[in-house]
Amino acid sequence: MGGNRGIWVIIGALMLALLLAALDQTIVSTALPTIVSEFGGLNHLSWVVTAYLLAATVSAPLWGKLGDQYGRKRLFQIAIMTFLAASALCGLAQDLAQLIFFRALQGLGGGGLMALAMAIIGDVVAPRDRGRYQGLFGGVFAFASVVGPLIGGLFVDHLSWRWVFYVNLPIGLVALAAITATLPGRPDRTAHRIDFRGAAVLTAAVTCLVMITASGDGWNSPVILVLAVAAAALLALFVRVERQAAEPVLPPHLFRIGVFTVCSALGFIAGFAMMGSLAYLPLFLQVVHGVSATTSGLYLLPLMVGMLGMSITTGQLISRTGHYRSFPILGMAVATAGMLLLHTVDERTSLVLCGLYFFVLGAGLGLVMQVLVIAVQNIVDYRNLGVATSSVIFFRSIGGAFGVSVFGAIFAGQLAGHITTALRGQRLPLGFDPTLIQGDPQVLDRLPPEAAARILHAFSESITAIFLYAAPIALLGFALAWFLRQVPLRTTIGTACSDLGDGYGRPRADSSQAEIERALSRLMRHDPAAVSLYTDLARRAGYNFSAGTTWALCRVAREGRINRAVLAERAGYTAEQGIPYLQPLVDRGLIERAEPQLVITGPGLKAAQRIIGVRRAALARHLDGWDPDANPQLTDLLTRLATETVGCDSEAPNS
Repeated sequence: MGGNRGIWVIIGALMLALLLAALDQTIVSTALPTIVSEFGGLNHLSWVVTAYLLAATVSAPLWGKLGDQYGRKRLFQIAIMTFLAASALCGLAQDLAQLIFFRALQGLGGGGLMALAMAIIGDVVAPRDRGRYQGLFGGVFAFASVVGPLIGGLFVDHLSWRWVFYVNLPIGLVALAAITATLPGRPDRTAHRIDFRGAAVLTAAVTCLVMITASGDGWNSPVILVLAVAAAALLALFVRVERQAAEPVLPPHLFRIGVFTVCSALGFIAGFAMMGSLAYLPLFLQVVHGVSATTSGLYLLPLMVGMLGMSITTGQLISRTGHYRSFPILGMAVATAGMLLLHTVDERTSLVLCGLYFFVLGAGLGLVMQVLVIAVQNIVDYRNLGVATSSVIFFRSIGGAFGVSVFGAIFAGQLAGHITTALRGQRLPLGFDPTLIQGDPQVLDRLPPEAAARILHAFSESITAIFLYAAPIALLGFALAWFLRQVPLRTTIGTACSDLGDGYGRPRADSSQAEIERALSRLMRHDPAAVSLYTDLARRAGYNFSAGTTWALCRVAREGRINRAVLAERAGYTAEQGIPYLQPLVDRGLIERAEPQLVITGPGLKAAQRIIGVRRAALARHLDGWDPDANPQLTDLLTRLATETVGCDSEAPNS
């Protein structure tokens, strides 16, 4: 059918755009050694990753609200064009400062892509079918996280690190053309009072804090002191701004909820460990073990597979048991063990054993990541559902930015001392620069064997020292996880766990209503088969109708009048096969034949409304703890979902 084909074109374009934005969080990791070998500036290397993460994370809520207010199609087009322009500029960058600035601009566009893609599904897909597409989007994010380092390595080895960014252009242009041609504009708008001041102050405060952690200067450095004072002042100002904001980016009152505070801290630590590891493990593999960029991406697969596998397993176990508290406790313990194991590796450790240690770290993080959104959504009231969800993911993304910068500062500081010690008493070629080894390990071949071995060991010690410093952070997460309360799961949350994209820190900007609609859509995907569903709806409404008869009544009521052949086609029958299902409705005066039309009658409309009421009540039972009567938005949502899904084409009982 043409309409269905058009939906898939839109979904495909959205998935392409989301893939690009998600890839750019991880694809750069295997290219970092080559980039720093060309540009230098090892101390600022972390900003290539951090600039993107910060911009994408902070801008996502703004994109979401701007899309509600001015139309998502236009905003999505602007986000794609911003992302593509920044990608081209990243590929053309002539020094590290330019690359960092363009990465921030790219993150600004990427935040829009990630925030708006999921919201657009709600504009073009019927509620019952949204769960299927939402699952696809979560899978795209997980896929990008797994293959990003590998793809980055392939480009570095066979083309240039600049193609890590250029590859976005043809794919993004296809997505832009498809969105422009097929995505309808949405007529309705939702007005917002957008918290631009809060977002700007938060960005400035976090940037100051990241600059402190990324700096190799001591705490008595004037620059560090100025940054610390500025960060403290900006954070105080941020709290004041947020208390006054009508729709704050990060409401301070959420921190009075213990589960939210614990989950935010755990998310920060998990993001810290994940992104910090992804940024510097390729450096270890390429320099210390001398593997290619592509091969380093392959050896990172166990880490990502561990994360993905444990995320899926955890989500399924939570859905089945309703218990979530034990997973972050176990996960942070395993992640701490993974950090300590990685501290023990060196140039003599086999790559197979390295891969096993990578898997341990990934499995630990995977046990944590899927739980946090579920726990937070389960504890907050309806009014705070959307902002609490986006906030806990915000802390995971910010943790990633800090992880990359802190790991980088530790590595740079350790390397200077270890290189000095390693080269003491060694004779080197005139003008030899040890930092060149990061981009081309074969430089070691020009050194005497003893000097080369010493330098290699210095790099190994400098990189693995990162994990010794990170282990206490993970251990702190283990201690914090014990403070996470186990609260009985609402059926909405317990049955419709967060998607895989949440586990990997995809920025969210959905309203509370959108979050509930997402969960209910997934629940409807797990409803009984259409036959038993419609039979049960009719029985509860007081009618002894078959599933086909019930569906036909609701479908005719939706249309008011409909051609009998068209109705039969939508149900998957011939017009003659449909007669037994229609005749009981005609006999009871619920529909009338006005050949070739079928027309709903007054009693028929009332009967359909009773059936819709039964469906609405069934959906409302999934919202235990959220009172629809106290939240007009919830009341409207339940009525709309019940009306839109009863009698829809996708539920036609055509068996």
